[in-house]
Amino acid sequence: MNYLDKRLSELYAYQADAAPPADLDRFWEQTLQETAAKPLDGQREAVETLSPYIQAYRVTYHGFDTTPIRAWLLLPSFAMEGQEKLPCIITYHGYSGSKGIPEQHAPWLVNGYAVLAVDVRGQGGETGNHLAQQYGMTRGWITQGILDPYQSYYRAIAVDALQAVEWAAQQPEIDPERLVVSGQSQGGGLALLVGALSRKPVKVIADIPNMCHMDYGIVHSTGSLKEAAEFVAAHPDKLEQVLRTLSYFDMLHLQERIQAPVLMSVGLKDTVCIPETIFSVYNRLSASKQLIVFPFNGHYTSKDHIHTQIEFIRGKKEAEGRSS
Repeated sequence: MNYLDKRLSELYAYQADAAPPADLDRFWEQTLQETAAKPLDGQREAVETLSPYIQAYRVTYHGFDTTPIRAWLLLPSFAMEGQEKLPCIITYHGYSGSKGIPEQHAPWLVNGYAVLAVDVRGQGGETGNHLAQQYGMTRGWITQGILDPYQSYYRAIAVDALQAVEWAAQQPEIDPERLVVSGQSQGGGLALLVGALSRKPVKVIADIPNMCHMDYGIVHSTGSLKEAAEFVAAHPDKLEQVLRTLSYFDMLHLQERIQAPVLMSVGLKDTVCIPETIFSVYNRLSASKQLIVFPFNGHYTSKDHIHTQIEFIRGKKEAEGRSS
């Protein structure tokens, strides 16, 4: 057995200790009830793009609080001829990124999919952040409210992401029975979280996802969880509170709720979303699942991965990788 085979054998056998908080179900039940009672107050405004084949709308809606969450609704005009409603890819970006520009979502659009590309609050896009802050924080965003799961930044972005699905399902051009949530890194974690908490997505694409086995990540990751580690380094007496808050949003504790088919990917040289964290969730998933392994990749997928994603959505054949 060569090293790669040995490494993969160990990862597929990897089982992390899962110790969800005792009130996890109550926490999410309350969160979802509060979310359902909030008006979306969604608005859309047509804008021009560089392409005559893209109908673009600048979208705002309300998620967790009064923060106007900004997004793009993008429609492939050629695919709307003779078809009442379109399948829609709801996509969440990586940490510190943004929804980007309409044209960068062309790979989805040319294949006949509508796109709702969503900003994550406070990060690199056009969306601010009205979340109240009760305690100090380190650089970045994830340590805002990290001492209390009810006040945490993770709770806010989770609700924002869920409300994006609700808004998309209400649009006249979108088929609410063909919604797919997708993302990479932070966005992959949000896609998994939405897939666990909402029955509206029919498929979940989570590339090199964050928010998995977070107690492992806070020790080893060079990505956003490093901010949580720095917070604890400055406030060592807060370690247990930080770990407790993270546990409410850890897909290790929520994966059993996912019912839709899931496509995941992992880079074996990734130091941001470390293989152990991703395998810990993948190995426990009971839903139909596929995992694409990039043996020599760090925190990125391949240029042709879009083919795998589209084949997964269409269900025409299984992507290369382990499936179950």
